[in-house]
This record gives sequence, structure tokens and C-alpha cells, in this order.
Amino acid sequence: MVELPFSSRAIPTLFILCFFLIFGNFRNAEARNRHYKWEVKYEYRSPDCFKKLVITVNGITPGPTIQAQEGDTVVVQVNNTLITENLSIHWHGIRQIGTPWFDGSEGVTQCPILPGDTFIYQFVVDRPGTYLYHAHYGMQREAGLYGLIRVAPRDPEPFNYDFDRSIILNDWYHKSTYEQAAGLSSIPFQWVGEPQSLLIHGKGRFNCSKSPSLSTDVCDISKCSPFIQTVIPGKTYRLRICSLTALSALSFQIEGHNMTVVEADGHYVEPFVVKNLFIYSGETYSVLVKTDQDPSRNYWITSNVVSRNRTTPPGLAIFNYYPNHPKRSPPTVPPSPPAWDDVEPRLAQSLAIKARQGYIHKPPTTSDRVIMLLNTQNNVSERRHWSVNNVSFTHPHTPYLIALKENITNAFDPTSPPDGSEFANYDIFSVAENANATTSNGIYRLKFNTTVDVILQNANTMNKNNSETHPWHLHGHDFWVLGYGKGKFDVKNDTKQYNLENPIMKNTVPVHPFGWTAVRFRSDNPGVWAFHCHIESHFYMGMGVVFEEGIERVGKLPSSIMGCGQAKGFHNP
Repeated sequence: MVELPFSSRAIPTLFILCFFLIFGNFRNAEARNRHYKWEVKYEYRSPDCFKKLVITVNGITPGPTIQAQEGDTVVVQVNNTLITENLSIHWHGIRQIGTPWFDGSEGVTQCPILPGDTFIYQFVVDRPGTYLYHAHYGMQREAGLYGLIRVAPRDPEPFNYDFDRSIILNDWYHKSTYEQAAGLSSIPFQWVGEPQSLLIHGKGRFNCSKSPSLSTDVCDISKCSPFIQTVIPGKTYRLRICSLTALSALSFQIEGHNMTVVEADGHYVEPFVVKNLFIYSGETYSVLVKTDQDPSRNYWITSNVVSRNRTTPPGLAIFNYYPNHPKRSPPTVPPSPPAWDDVEPRLAQSLAIKARQGYIHKPPTTSDRVIMLLNTQNNVSERRHWSVNNVSFTHPHTPYLIALKENITNAFDPTSPPDGSEFANYDIFSVAENANATTSNGIYRLKFNTTVDVILQNANTMNKNNSETHPWHLHGHDFWVLGYGKGKFDVKNDTKQYNLENPIMKNTVPVHPFGWTAVRFRSDNPGVWAFHCHIESHFYMGMGVVFEEGIERVGKLPSSIMGCGQAKGFHNP
């Protein structure tokens, strides 16, 4: 009799294990529908101790995290109970292949969701990674309507970790978006100013004593607490760090801990180590953090403003080593942040982000079209604007996607915006008069399935010796980041320095002060797509453009996206 290498009693267990390994994996490989039902409304909250009206999703801000697997279909039923405000939600980083009408960009891809109405978004999450969602109507995003989209891969990832956690960074204003928008549109111009607080995953602490006129009903430190990230010593954590600031560029750090960057905007990064992670509005990063420090104490998590003269206090949270009490303050003072006006380390980080070996998608070696976008600040009819090539963007009343697909004429300016031919004569270091600045809702018409280069060029604002950081976000695509540079872009020489070997692909990228950024993408996603500065006030003031590509390939539009402008009669409730 032959003796088996395992007992017969183990056969049922082995059979069951094999069954689940085979059929369980087969089941998991099938794409699923992920259903969410959201109620969006105003509620009083005190995220930084100061009580104000905020926009919540199902009663919380940040809103619920969307969890899905690569290839799944996400279905979100949104009930707009804001009472007096329209609404739209953008799925930031989701390319909306085949569903351009669900991109959620009001005025570009859809009419807004009216108060009391229900709207259903349905789209496929075709790639793994860390993405975002947020309001895309007016300046509602900074009122609290934002959250995370986490898409799990079907294949193993090229790095290991024990736990997966997420942190959203934000800045926070005490004035309402109505007050801010009114000031931006006023004569004379009234800037929104610096934010009052920095929030770490929806929590912060404003110093109420600095405003003694505020009653405890309005500002009460007992009504708020810092965010606490509890960790187990001796483990590796994947932290998904995301920024949805309204204005601020940030530096993020965990006291005493290094961070290894492994993902950016859903793409794997050739790992590199940082102590300070510089992050701009609309960006997402995954970092690996080892909990290898003294386990008898807690540590500070901090965020600080960079690239603007720092007047907002740091955001503070606690990195809680279990089993220390989560509210036990670290025994040290928070770590000092980088100098706010030091561009070099920020530029160095941008240049360090490369595609990971084994996950490189090389760009086409040449482009079919080059568009130069010069970011300038202007006065148009005595009102302050941000402009691109001296043209400040305005939204049409009829969304572009509807107007183009339904052949609604005169819905927007048919004249294409300038490609930047006047760039050669522009002094980016001086305050220019910009006497020829204007407003327009014209769009760039791209030939389908071609390669497009966009050069983003920063310049001086209307204040002397001042240039700002602008994070630019492209809807419907990822682009290759070909390079960054200082000063004015040199068409002859700077193109020779492009990284065509292992450039990272992203959907949001910074343009540094008095610098340039070059990106390349394929116009292969039929639809109409916004490309704009992700700073709320800058986009509101006109810093954005729109690309159209392959509109004839777009399928029949759902009537749910219609009902505004010249599409009022097209809507079937």
C-alpha cells in the first residue's frame, strides 16, 4: 500500500481550498456593478472648530469612499437637496471612455442637476489606482463636496504593504463660496485671501481665541478634534495622499518617518524617498511608510502651505502608534516645514517622478500639433481675470457636448482660441498691460487620434516679481509629463531635453513659478474635455480651455444631461 504524503482527513479541506482558489478567483475576475445612493445637502459642521454650512454627502465630509475593482461599473444615484443650488460631480482621473456625458463638468459635458432632482452617473473604472470626486459647479468643491475613489488592481502590485489607508488634504475658508465668488467678480477686485485652516482628512483646529468677537456658538474648540491615523509598530503602510485644496500647494510630512513614493495619479512610480511630499490640488500619491520609530510615543502629521507667503497655520494630525492613547499629543513640537518660497525642492520632486520599470508606456516620439498655453493675469472691462493666451475662459449656457452632438448652432464662439503664436514676444518676467485681453468660450478642435503637445508657460501676475504655482488638470485623459523648466520655454533647445524614455503619466501637473511644463497626450477619447487650473478661484476667473475630439464618434446622448440653455426642450425627466 502506497502511503499518501498527507492524511485522508486533509482531502476535504484541500478540495475546498482548491475549489475556492479556482472558482473564487474566477468569480472575482468578473466585473461587478458598484451601486451608491447619495443625498447631497447643506449641514452645519465645525471641521476646524468654526461652525459653518458645508456640503455633505450622506451627512459626511469628506464624502463616502467609492471602492471598486479594475473593470467594474460604478453607478452613483445623486439626489440634489441643496434647495437653492445646482450641482454636478466630476470623477477626477476617471477617463469616461464611452461615457463622456458622465464626466460631470457642468457647462462642458452636462447641464447641472437642479435642486430636488435626482441624477444617475454610470461609468467604468478601467484602471487601478487612487482617484477623486468633487463638485464641479461654481466653487462648490471648497464647501466640502469631495471624496476618494479607490480602484483595486486585478494583478499583483509591484510593492508590498500590510495596511492600506487614505488621507485627503484640504484648505478651509470660513466665508461661503457665494461671498468669495462675489468678491472675485467685483469692481474693485476682492481677492479671497489665504485660507483660515488646513484640514487633514476633514479635520483641523482654528484658534478661536484669535477672534474674541466669535461666540462659542460659532467657534468652539470642544466641537473639533485632529485626525488620528492609528498604526501598528513594525508594519508597512500604504498611505494614499490626495489634495483637493481650493488654493494652496502643500508640503506633507510625518514626523520622523520617510515616505517612499510608489504611485502618482493611478500610475506606478519608480520608487524614491522623501521626507516632505509636495502635493498640488488634484494630485494623488501613494507612499509607503514603515512604522519603525520609537513605539512608546505618537508623532505629528503635518501639512503646510508652500509657494504662497505662509500665513495659514499648519494642519496637524496624530500618527498614533498603538497601543498609545490616540489623543496623546506627541512630546515634540511639530517639524519645521520647508521654506514657502523655495522652488528648488519642489521642482526637484517633479523631475524625480518617473514611470516604474516594467510599467512604462512610452509616448509617441513626435507630436502632430503643439499648443502653447501662456498663463497670464489680466484686467478685462475693469474686472480681474486669469487668462490663457490673453483669453479668459467663460462657460456657455449650453454645454459643449450637447451643442456639438445635437448640432445646436450659436451656442458658443466658433472661433478657436489662439495657439500661442504671440508667445515669442511676451516677457514673462514683467507686469504686462495685456490691453488686448478678452473673454471667450471658444474651444480647441483636435483631429481625432493624433498626438498633441501642450506647453504650459507661467508668467508674472499683475503684481511685480510674482508668479504663482498652477496645477493643471485634464479631463478624459492621462498625459505624459515630458519635462519641466525654469524661465521661458525655448522651442529650439528645451524640446531636446524631453523625457521620452520613462515619463510618468498623470492627469494633474504643476506649473512652477516663472517656469514651464510640457505634456503630451493622444486625442483618442471621443468627447469634449476641460483642461484647467485646479485652483477654484483661478478657474472661476477664467484659467482654462476646452478640447474637442472625435465628436462624431460619440454615441447617443442621454436626455438626463440636458435641460439648460438651448437644450431645455431636450430633457425627459
